[in-house]
Amino acid sequence: MTDDWATAFAAVPRAAFLPEVMWPFDLTAQASVAVSRAEDPAAWLGYAEADVPIVTQWDDGRHSGTAPGKVSTSSASMPSVVFAMLGDLEVRPGNAVLEIGTGTGWNAGLLTHRLGGEKVTTVEVDAAVAAAARESLRRAGLGPTMVTGDGYGGHLPGAPYDRVIATCGMREIPYAWVEQTAPGGIVVAPWGTHYGNGDAVARLVVGDGAASGRFTRLVEFMKLRAQRRAAVRHGDDVSQEGTDGADASTTTVTEAEFLTGRYTAGPFALGLRVPGCVQAAAEKRGDTRPVWFYGLTDTSWAVVTFRDGRPASTVHQYGPRRLWDEVEAAFRWWTGRGKPGVERFGLTVDADGQYVWLDDPAESWGI
Repeated sequence: MTDDWATAFAAVPRAAFLPEVMWPFDLTAQASVAVSRAEDPAAWLGYAEADVPIVTQWDDGRHSGTAPGKVSTSSASMPSVVFAMLGDLEVRPGNAVLEIGTGTGWNAGLLTHRLGGEKVTTVEVDAAVAAAARESLRRAGLGPTMVTGDGYGGHLPGAPYDRVIATCGMREIPYAWVEQTAPGGIVVAPWGTHYGNGDAVARLVVGDGAASGRFTRLVEFMKLRAQRRAAVRHGDDVSQEGTDGADASTTTVTEAEFLTGRYTAGPFALGLRVPGCVQAAAEKRGDTRPVWFYGLTDTSWAVVTFRDGRPASTVHQYGPRRLWDEVEAAFRWWTGRGKPGVERFGLTVDADGQYVWLDDPAESWGI
């Protein structure tokens, strides 16, 4: 913890912004578990103060009961992630900040304690979540400007801002955020592709009608509701006959080198090179693991079936795109450049779209 944030974190505890019943991610069980403040106050406080993410809403508020819902739709991020992203934001006294995604209100509270309520504007799309955050902030004696609405368009009445921070995963950085940020200002947002659910934090500096900068670290956030993608259903593209009728081939790429795991640069890099594609790795059964790829713009699909001890794996591909060919080419591109981490990649956003690059913004490609 750096000195400039230590006072705010001490004065604005996360526990003050959490609901009576919440679902922290238990690292031992590797699952979200329900914890009630009334029934087990010690456990509730322990999780509130732990460095774990906590789900505070399921299924856009349609969920009831204590069992976890289907889709987590609002949460309190890990304190370490909150602090790291605030560090990326590099706020200075007098800065005006726009936050996209109020959630529990804790992040807005930290910013307000540091900068003052008149300098912080926070936007939340869910009316019930916004109301709970407003009440938590009121009890804490903190009064940022709160807006209930879709933060995709920013909040023009409070512009220009010196800093913009999103606490939801983005698949496209809106140019409105760039337009509403003063020259030299900073935009910090988790960003990724539809290839997987992971994100990397983009830290962009605004100037000359564009925002550009590198990624700082891998994270995973709930997606902005306007950009949330429905889950791919296997049967929508793949018939009951399975791989019958698909083109068959082989690959020498191994499971160990391809499936690098969660919070690794490999899937992030592949998503940059293979747009409009979703990867889904099936559970391993015995010595066999199929990994599927689905096209988002047509009915193309592919599957590579890894088997332990085999020098080559079988590939089946169907549709106008040869998705495995695209993925393997992207994998060879990434490994051929030394398997660069996310900190070597960058993002540029201008009025025409968004572009990614490796090392040099001059060598970017659209996505």
